[in-house]
Amino acid sequence: MADIIDVEVKDDQQAQQLKTIGWVSYLLHLIVAVAAVVPGAQPSIALLIVALVIDLVKKPDAEGTWQASHFSWRIRSVLWAGVLYLVTLPLYLLLYLPGAIAWLVISVWFLYRIVRGMVDMNASRPVGFPR
Repeated sequence: MADIIDVEVKDDQQAQQLKTIGWVSYLLHLIVAVAAVVPGAQPSIALLIVALVIDLVKKPDAEGTWQASHFSWRIRSVLWAGVLYLVTLPLYLLLYLPGAIAWLVISVWFLYRIVRGMVDMNASRPVGFPR
C-alpha cells in the first residue's frame, strides 16, 4: 500500500514539474510572440531558442501524459513559424509591404498557437484536440 502511495506522489511531483516547465516555455514563447506583433518590440530570438531546447530536452519525460501534446505543440509551432519566415524572407526583402503582411500573419498565427496552448495547459488538458 505504501508503495502505491509513493508512486502516486512521484507521479504527481513529475506532473507538477512538467507543468512548471511547460509554463516557463509558454511564457518565453509568449514574450517573443507578443513582441513579433508589436512594432519596435523585438526581444532576442535567443528566448525562443532557449524555450525550444527546453521542450526538446524535456519532451521524453512527458511521454504518455496529457502534457506530451503541449511539448509537441510548442516544438511544431516554432519549427513551422521558422520555416514560414524563411520561405517568405525573399518576399520581405524584395517587396517590403507584402512581406511585412506575410510576417504579420505568421506572427499572429504563432501568438494564437501559444495562447491556445496556455489556455489548455491552464485547464490541464491536452492541446490540439477538439474541445
